[in-house]
Amino acid sequence: MADEYVLDVPEMRAFIGRVREIQGRSDDPVETIDAIRPLFAALLADHEWLPARYREPSPESGMGAGIGTWLLYRETEGDLAFSALVVPPGVSTPVHDHLAWGLVGLYRGTQDEEVFARHDDGSADGRADLTVAARHALRPGDFYELLPENDIHRVTTTSDVTSVSLHLLGNDNGCTWRHRYHPEEGRSEPFRSGYVNVPCREDKPAHDPR
Repeated sequence: MADEYVLDVPEMRAFIGRVREIQGRSDDPVETIDAIRPLFAALLADHEWLPARYREPSPESGMGAGIGTWLLYRETEGDLAFSALVVPPGVSTPVHDHLAWGLVGLYRGTQDEEVFARHDDGSADGRADLTVAARHALRPGDFYELLPENDIHRVTTTSDVTSVSLHLLGNDNGCTWRHRYHPEEGRSEPFRSGYVNVPCREDKPAHDPR
């Protein structure tokens, strides 16, 4: 299978091409993220390349509440995907993880982000001891990295328009089984967000963390 450019525009081709070159030079996620940062910042600052349809909420989505994950690109082996996450005004995502390195940047609207620290070792199935470790107010152009120490978070749209964040992840994030957390109940459950516009590949089953 070839790499999948769902949104096939020159800006995407150029960005992904550079990212793949950087990935080929290092296996260190921190080095990879540092090298990608200026490219990602430039893409966030360009408001011409992302069509309006990828900024719309979805009434049917794996995260619920109209939250939609739109796939823009994914690599054939599943070690890189680029997507747009759309969250309606006043709506919060579930507390969730990503299970991969990544960069997330705000393209439109404003958000509040809560980052959670995990205090248990994950050995008890379905249990998770989480507390809020940090809070950030995000405006267009702001971006942050995802690494194991800050992989669990929740975002809430604080603008009166949908917020759109761009996600560059080191996995096929929408088709990877990961975790939804309920901090107030001390539990977790497997979930897969899926993509609004593209099905998961049936011939490459996603890993289920259960």
